[in-house]
Order: sequence, then C-alpha cells, then structure tokens
Amino acid sequence: MKRIISTIMVLSLILTMPIMTFADAAEGDVLVTLGANLTPKQKEDLLAEMKVDEKSAMIVEVTNEEEHKYLGSYMPKAQIGTRAISSAKITIGAKDSGIEVESKNINYVSNEMYMNALTTAGVKDAHVYVTAPFTVSGTGALTGLIKVYEKASGEKIPEEQKQVANEEMVATAELGEKVGQEKAGELVTVIKDKLADTNPKNDEERRALVEEAAKQININLTDQDINLFVSLIEKWQNLDINWNAVGDQLTKAKEKWDSFAESEEGKNFFEKLGDFLKAIVDAIASWFK
Repeated sequence: MKRIISTIMVLSLILTMPIMTFADAAEGDVLVTLGANLTPKQKEDLLAEMKVDEKSAMIVEVTNEEEHKYLGSYMPKAQIGTRAISSAKITIGAKDSGIEVESKNINYVSNEMYMNALTTAGVKDAHVYVTAPFTVSGTGALTGLIKVYEKASGEKIPEEQKQVANEEMVATAELGEKVGQEKAGELVTVIKDKLADTNPKNDEERRALVEEAAKQININLTDQDINLFVSLIEKWQNLDINWNAVGDQLTKAKEKWDSFAESEEGKNFFEKLGDFLKAIVDAIASWFK
C-alpha cells in the first residue's frame, strides 16, 4: 500500500499540468531524470541502460526532499520514504507519432497510467522509459519529470495544479485498493476521454459522467467514490487542460498497441508468452503430483 500510494501520488504531479510545448526540443532530443539517492555506479548503469549520452541529454536529479515537498500534505512521512531512486528518460518523437511508455522494475503503476498522466500533462509525440536498479515505486522518476518539464519548457507549474493532481491520485490510489490499479487507471482515462466530448455544467451532469464511465468499464463505485470524482472533475475544469489534445494522444497510443497486437511480431510475442505461462503452470502442478 505504501509503495502504491507513493508512486501514484507523485504521478499526479504531472497529471494536470497545462498543455505545454518544448520550445527548443526537436525530434530525437533526450530528457532524463535521475533519483538523487542512486549510487554513482547505479547512475552509470542506468544511463547505459537508457543509452543516454550525458553530453547531449538534459539531465535533472530529484531528491527525497522534493518528494516530501509535494506529498507531505497528503500522506505520512514514513510512507513517502527516505530515498529517491527511480529514473526516467523521454525521447522526443516525430510530429503526430503519439506517445509510448515502457517501464522496468516499476511494479505499482501500469504503463497505461503513465501514458494517461503524460498526455494529460501535455507531453505528446514521445517515447518514455521509466526504470530503476531494482523494484521500486517510481516516485523519484515522476517527481523528476516535473522538474525536467519546467526546465525544458521554461514554464513554472502552478502549485494549485499540483495540489489538485495530488488529490486526484489519492482518490485513484484508494479506488485501486477496491477495484485494482488497472481498473482505477482505466476509469481516469475514460473520464478524461469523455471530457474531450462534453463539458458538464453542474454536479448532476458530472455525476452522470462518472457513473457512465464506471458502467463502461464494468466497475461499481460507492457514493463516496462518485462524489470524490465529481469534485475532481470540477477542479479539472478550472485548470487549463486541452482535453481534445489528451484524447488524440491516447487514441494514437491505443492504435499503436492494436497494430502491434495484430502484427506477426505481436502474435509471436503473445504465443511465446502463453507457452511460457503454461510451462510455469505445468511446473507448479507437478509439485503436487
């Protein structure tokens, strides 16, 4: 629970940023965040893993103190932890190429949740890789993404938006405990996708939107859950978010995944994965014979 909340909470810090562009960024440019508590050898290994040239990439470090700064009002210090470890790399892609996310040693946030957060933040046409030297929550990487966004764009993200984002991710973390992290992330994605098509004018319309989204992905929400997301939608609407741009990026990402799944490469991958899982099940079953 501690790691889940920690990761998701900091994920929120980039979730409701205004749409921004990297004025000086061009296709192929690389932006990197590193956890400040990595050892020199771990930093060296991660940069090598990410194939990053230190001379040409924009690199920032995120500290545990910064994590506490953004999370301290929402969760106990003990849950935030004492080290910033996880790291990330963003490679600017070609125009209209969409956004892709990969992760390694990050077990508590799905790639879809990363993708959703980044597209909402206004990041588009990029390949994102999140990693760590061992299994961690991902907190440091995402806090660092805020820093590198601000540095690359030259814009300061308003504290109000960060506060709303934190509140949003607390709700997502709590809902994830009930329905699973994947479903919780999917609900947020669906709600935001609907916001690209409609602009609810009051709480009644916002409630209807939340209920429709929950029904669409087949989950049950309590009145408390619904009311919390109703409140969040109103706060989202008060922020400068281009929901159409968010929807476009998510659509491109889904199209890329569908294309891979239907390709020979994708089919071979899933076939091998199925064989691998079957072998594991057979091995476990043999223990009881």
